[in-house]
Amino acid sequence: MNALPIDPALAWESLPALFQGLQVTVFLTVLPLLIGLALAFPICFARMSARRGLALPAETFVVFFRGAPLLILLYLVYYGLGQIEALRNGPFWIVFGSPFGCAIVALSLNHAAYMVEVLRGSLLAVPHGIVEASEALGITRRNIFLWVRMPLAIRYGLKAYQNEVVSFIKGTAIVSVVTITDLMAVANSIFEQTYDPFTPILCAAAFYWALVNVVRIGFALWGRWLGRHNEDEAVRAARAQAPLGISGEVLP
Repeated sequence: MNALPIDPALAWESLPALFQGLQVTVFLTVLPLLIGLALAFPICFARMSARRGLALPAETFVVFFRGAPLLILLYLVYYGLGQIEALRNGPFWIVFGSPFGCAIVALSLNHAAYMVEVLRGSLLAVPHGIVEASEALGITRRNIFLWVRMPLAIRYGLKAYQNEVVSFIKGTAIVSVVTITDLMAVANSIFEQTYDPFTPILCAAAFYWALVNVVRIGFALWGRWLGRHNEDEAVRAARAQAPLGISGEVLP
């Protein structure tokens, strides 16, 4: 009798199917992340606008899509919108008529709502004095935003963005409820065929763990690259404070 909680032979046989499911999971992660980020920028600007007519709809969007559980949102898009006859007969049915399209829409809207607040908090964290100094130098507002506010906002919001992406990757596991064969759906299918609750689920967990850590390492490298100037300044400061030898060289 196998004393291990998993069956090595079943795990090895399941790898091709699990890898195919992982590819679907990656696709359903990358595309909504890009679409959600693209939607977040205009909604964020509207959210920060002094005009109530722009700020109120943007705030309502954020409150609704952040507050609604992702599973309920997915059900509303997949099952609810299909009941609208005008949508079924319209050009958008090519999107809402498929599980992939519904999943991408629901995931993108959910991610956009969270990213609006990440972007807003990061932009508000930029010191106002830096912006005023840039304006005093005669730099246009467009260039101030592109070359002053956004680079600093990216650095301030990188950790929050990393946490959102990691949570988002894990959240994609719910798409299996709308007949999409992602990584979790493959694991459930193997479990239903073999009645082994440990091997497929633990293998799927290992794939999720690997994917999340690849993303984490990528963010760490990105953060190091963004903070390379601070590291250079720290090295120069350490050298300036280090004791000098007889020949004037910096001692280790």
